[in-house]
Amino acid sequence: MPPTPPTKRPSRSTIKRSSPQVDPPGAGITWAKDTELVGLVFELEAAQSSTLYAQYTIGLHAWFLDQVRQNNAKLSAALHDEQTEKAFTISGLEGALIPKSGGFQLTAGDRYRWTITALSKPVVQWLARWLKALPLTVDLRDAPLQIKQVAIAQSPTTYAHLWESAATYSNSVTLSFLSPTSFRRQGHHFPLPVPYNVYHSYLRRWNVFSDLPFDPDEVLEWIDESVIVLRHRVESTKVQAGKRGTVTGFTGAVEFGLATKARADEEWVQLFYALSNLAPYCGTGHKTTFGLGQTRLNWDIAETPTLSTRENLVAERIAELTDLFIAQRKRIGGDRATTVAEKMATILARRELGESLQAIAADLEMPYGTVKTYVKLARRALKGDEE
Repeated sequence: MPPTPPTKRPSRSTIKRSSPQVDPPGAGITWAKDTELVGLVFELEAAQSSTLYAQYTIGLHAWFLDQVRQNNAKLSAALHDEQTEKAFTISGLEGALIPKSGGFQLTAGDRYRWTITALSKPVVQWLARWLKALPLTVDLRDAPLQIKQVAIAQSPTTYAHLWESAATYSNSVTLSFLSPTSFRRQGHHFPLPVPYNVYHSYLRRWNVFSDLPFDPDEVLEWIDESVIVLRHRVESTKVQAGKRGTVTGFTGAVEFGLATKARADEEWVQLFYALSNLAPYCGTGHKTTFGLGQTRLNWDIAETPTLSTRENLVAERIAELTDLFIAQRKRIGGDRATTVAEKMATILARRELGESLQAIAADLEMPYGTVKTYVKLARRALKGDEE
């Protein structure tokens, strides 16, 4: 038999090489369909050396809501405008942020952690879809951060599970407040972890998002009489959060216990532990969608970050200017005078520290011309006070 002819190999030019398919970070993360609460932590890497502006949490908030808007306009509208309690929280960047004129210095390759939590089934379901098509970069005004990894930060669960598991608890509760935490009380900031205020903030979210609401008056009366502070280590600081003004908040840790007579009310005791377990998901106090009130179930002062000199500087200057402008406008009175004073103070303080009016306008979602007018009014008011 004649020998079999050798198989002819295709030329290199005819071979089609396909790039390996790379799944987005977090594509493999899943949870049960009935999940109502979950926390995710993103590992972000500075794509280039750049300056991150001081009020970057406004940018994180806007970027996240824009991601929702691109995929689910109805949910975006609900998160942005409709809900009395927001169904998500975000943290600031956890890592070594080096203060620099105009913000913070980011060095290419440096890594940071960023946490997002969801408090309702619609947001949890959206997160599950989003992770399968996650963008590779968080865009923060000339400081892009590449998403390297995503992991579960707070276990997927339901409100019913929080309630059922709370029936077995009996010890004290320790909470660490990792970012400035504050409450609104009689129109002012209240920077103390008083049980009534702490658990009121959890109960509000519980009643909005769970299927097991409780009468707030009855619960809070019991909290006020029954929950005691066993120990605490907190300190207060001023910080800018949101789009105008400053917040006086506290960081640190506190341990809560129950008075002996309180344990006779088994339902309220169970609710106390259920609300405590809700804390890492919903955060504590107000402006939790701008990085405030990040809370963990432990006592760990060492992990509580301190604010940078830069953040303190901006916040203190805004507070100083706000008091000045309110005093000048006291003859007008009312909420409008306070709102205008806070806007003037916020814009002028940020301008004094090197931010452009265009950048400030974009962050505050205000027309450039309006921001320009406010800074002129602020400078004129400041000059009048000096004279």
